[in-house]
Amino acid sequence: MDGNDWVQLGKITGLYGVKGWVKVFAYTNPRENILHYRRWFLLLNGKRTEVKLESGRVHGKGIVVLIQGVEDRDGATEWMGAEIEVPRSDMPESEDGSWYWMDLIGLQVVNLQGVVLGQVSSLMETGANDVLIIKGDRERLVPFVQDQYVKRVDLEAKLIEVDWDPDF
Repeated sequence: MDGNDWVQLGKITGLYGVKGWVKVFAYTNPRENILHYRRWFLLLNGKRTEVKLESGRVHGKGIVVLIQGVEDRDGATEWMGAEIEVPRSDMPESEDGSWYWMDLIGLQVVNLQGVVLGQVSSLMETGANDVLIIKGDRERLVPFVQDQYVKRVDLEAKLIEVDWDPDF
């Protein structure tokens, strides 16, 4: 599998207690969705290791988990800073009319007049709606509001068509 076959779901950010639990910062939305994946791959120092979750739960604003085979704080320390990944094939299919952010990053963005605005470099969540961050001759922020601004997403053609003035 190459880099596109892996999806980052979060990161191990701290230790929790003395029995091997770790704190996790989840990239999933909602954050507890990371617990639905019972098979994780931890990427640390360029090495990917498969692990299984023994237990996990929401704790405050984060997640705490116990990795199978990790029995104490010293064992948990070994995983500090590890990225949590799953194979792309483990991800549920996106529903019609919705996409994973990772599928949109790198797509070319053109407006209705055919003007190339650039490529999606990332997205951000604002509360009201998601926003495409487009890098081209300059950075543009386009609200990801389907039918209003985002007219078409074509993953095969690697293209997003937007109703957006290039001067904005």
